Amino acid sequence: MPYVHDTLEALRKSSPAQTEFYQAAEEVLECLRPLFEHSPHYLDHNIIERIVEPERQIMFRVCWTDDAGKVQVNKGYRIQFNSALGPYKGGLRFHPSVTSGTIKFLGFEQIFKNALTGLPIGGGKGGSDFEPKGRSDGEIMRFCQAFMSELYRHIGPTTDVPAGDIGVGAREIGFLYGQYKRLTGRYEGVLTGKSLNWGGSIGRKEATGYGAVYFAENMLEARGETLEGKTCLVSGAGNVAIYTIEKLYELGAIPVTCSDSRGTIHHARGIDLDLLKELKEVKRVSLEAYLEKHPEARYLPAGDYPEDGHAVWRIEGDVAFPCATQNELTETDAEALLGNGVTCISEGANMPSTAAAVDRFLAAKAAYGPGKAANAGGVATSQLEMAQNSSMEKWPLEKVDTKLKEIMANIHRQCAETAEEFDDPTNLVLGANIAGFRKVADAMIEQGVV
Repeated sequence: MPYVHDTLEALRKSSPAQTEFYQAAEEVLECLRPLFEHSPHYLDHNIIERIVEPERQIMFRVCWTDDAGKVQVNKGYRIQFNSALGPYKGGLRFHPSVTSGTIKFLGFEQIFKNALTGLPIGGGKGGSDFEPKGRSDGEIMRFCQAFMSELYRHIGPTTDVPAGDIGVGAREIGFLYGQYKRLTGRYEGVLTGKSLNWGGSIGRKEATGYGAVYFAENMLEARGETLEGKTCLVSGAGNVAIYTIEKLYELGAIPVTCSDSRGTIHHARGIDLDLLKELKEVKRVSLEAYLEKHPEARYLPAGDYPEDGHAVWRIEGDVAFPCATQNELTETDAEALLGNGVTCISEGANMPSTAAAVDRFLAAKAAYGPGKAANAGGVATSQLEMAQNSSMEKWPLEKVDTKLKEIMANIHRQCAETAEEFDDPTNLVLGANIAGFRKVADAMIEQGVV
């Protein structure tokens, strides 16, 4: 259909050098072809051109002073992509790789992810090219205060509610919230991922990892299998990976890997979760230190494989959880995974598999859960935090976890039923994209040309 090609070409002209955004848009638009054949009225309303353009793009300078008294300058971003279903919702990412294209792709994905949760939240994303790693608490505080000094003008509990992402954890959320409160004089639920002491939700930190495991559990259940006893490969060593590993242990699986930018740990008897938390949440050091306590484990330095391959995906296993970053899993990695016995892939990160890798998974009829569905647990629990803030309540972990499990089961059901509706029952990518798009597009049509 020419409109898909025309839309992508228009994006390349209007948003130059944003390759990750083109990748995300192409994946969604290609999946929508059967929907447009079945329901051409979406084309009559020009929904495609409207949905690929953000409602608002905010870019700003962030000036702050380091410990040596030197003024540093970073770029700040907030993309408010679509508010048809509710206030903009999506994380802030602090990492040197952040560009306007990165934030745009993440915000676009967030629209459909949030729609799949069934909760009243729109899609947005933000961040900066600031690197928290290696910075003192004082430097991070001053950066966060400078960042919020601009961002506060554009956010609010019923307008735009940011959360954390890579490089933005409880520490950063605390500094950001403190500055927001200082500037506005208001104590309100404008950020999620807050400390439990002042409005955070029990279970929010764990939610993305737990949700990815629950999604895998649903995919396997649909095939008459369970996670119990299965060997699991997990990439990453941040929040998502840690709590993916924790939930896998709870369900009787054996997670044997984790990784960071410097290398991969393979521990055949199972990752030492307490040690991993100590290294990454307390000491914030390289995974290489894991060997000091467990010399029997293997450490595979990054770079042992060519650019199109990664050690974490070259180990035998049953289920894979990419939980690090975008495009970390290449086509050759996908071939290696499938060759090593992996039959189920549940994405904890945002778009961690390249388009070619996804094609390999779909061709092999693997149980493949795309990030916009499988990692929606984080944003879903963020909305539960918003609900608790609005009602001035705090729910117990059992209630939050039960709701999370129900939401992930519902997301899987939507994806599976939509894939079945369009005669491709194993293709949850198609199911997720059509189900999410249809919900947002219908709301846009009902709200008129705005």
